[in-house]
Amino acid sequence: MSYTQVRGVKHYYEWITSAPSPSGTPKEIMVFLHGWGGSARYWESVAHRLSERFDCLLYDLRGFGRSQASPDVSRQAVKQIYDLETYALDLAAFLESLGLEKIHLQAHSTGSSIAALFMNRYPEQVERAILACNGIFEFEAKAFEQFHRFGELVIKFRPKWMLAIPGLEHLFMARFLDQSIPRPLKVQFLADFVDADQQAALGTMLTAVSQQSAQAMPAEFARIHCPTLLISGQSDRIIPAQMGARAADLNEHIVHRIIPNTGHFPMLEAPEAYLQEVQEFLALA
Repeated sequence: MSYTQVRGVKHYYEWITSAPSPSGTPKEIMVFLHGWGGSARYWESVAHRLSERFDCLLYDLRGFGRSQASPDVSRQAVKQIYDLETYALDLAAFLESLGLEKIHLQAHSTGSSIAALFMNRYPEQVERAILACNGIFEFEAKAFEQFHRFGELVIKFRPKWMLAIPGLEHLFMARFLDQSIPRPLKVQFLADFVDADQQAALGTMLTAVSQQSAQAMPAEFARIHCPTLLISGQSDRIIPAQMGARAADLNEHIVHRIIPNTGHFPMLEAPEAYLQEVQEFLALA
């Protein structure tokens, strides 16, 4: 297990790679960002499949998975410490700590929002990007308020004994999936959610789904400069495919693809179809 200090917080990371490039030249680097409540673990299968071409770098975001959280802060400060901009700055510092200057990005859900911010603030560092399950949503004050209230209750009530309830992992993942995934992955998702730092989980929820984010993200998608593949799950109930289409319509550099019969985790629900889209996009390089 490897760790590095990123802006005062210890972050977990791992490399997934295979044999060196046949030409003897260094392989390109692809960095993976996970979504809210998760960890880099669910990217491992995709990284292994791409490791012949890329040295794949996975890491856990601040306060999630195996990475530390910031020290306890006030509720108001939570929104500042765990906003999307902070995570984009974390990524920049993380790459600097490892001496990496040019990368490809592959990100999912909230991680895709962080990736978009990073690409626009450090455009010289990103060659190509693959963003999964993200897009443009409209602000609705009442709906957002209800979502925050319910979300805060869920975040506060995450006892460890939940992990011992038989079958709870299936119920937990039901809303996210259209096709089933192996049970060990469901168990890991539930464990990551239960183990996530409370302030990190709260802060990212309040800032990623907010009026400010809804107003800012269209401009961020419009500014993306590098070739970008945006993948949506056809039956995604968390971030519907039409939200991805809205984002792609804002920028000629963004190609939008929809994976049939998948929900919020197309890379796990239909891995072959997902990888085909990724590899066809990368073949254009």
